[in-house]
Amino acid sequence: MTSTSAASRKALSKIACNRLQKELTEWQVNPPSGFKRKETDNLQRWVIEVNGAPGTLYAGETYQLQVDFPEHYPMEAPQVIFIPPAPLHPHIYSNGHICLDILYDSWSPAMTVSSICISILSMLSSSPAKERPADNDRYVKNCRHGRSPKETRWWFHDDKV
Repeated sequence: MTSTSAASRKALSKIACNRLQKELTEWQVNPPSGFKRKETDNLQRWVIEVNGAPGTLYAGETYQLQVDFPEHYPMEAPQVIFIPPAPLHPHIYSNGHICLDILYDSWSPAMTVSSICISILSMLSSSPAKERPADNDRYVKNCRHGRSPKETRWWFHDDKV
């Protein structure tokens, strides 16, 4: 059981429910290009299909993001991971964890699921090489037993991709 499993998640606050309903309605009317949300009845967990942008290393490839919303969204960032197999990228670990500052230290309640998706696609699109982070094996080994990426103290030092 992971730290974000249904049994361990707290119910969404009224503010979070209202905000997510608003974002879901906006998504249905105007989804971000290259993304498709899988239909479910679970407002607290979204699964989103990501299509690699044309003209990039990831063109023609499809991946899935899992977005788990905390009780106090949007005041607290959602947990966003790639459902393995994760894309080969210098900031994406093989367990699906993403090293992207807006998901942690630079989160703002003004951000939305759409803005997160666009940022992730931009990160993928700017990569000059398909490779794992240098510390992938060590990191993944230390994240066993369902450890959340939000429990990691990330070091954001590479803004090239």
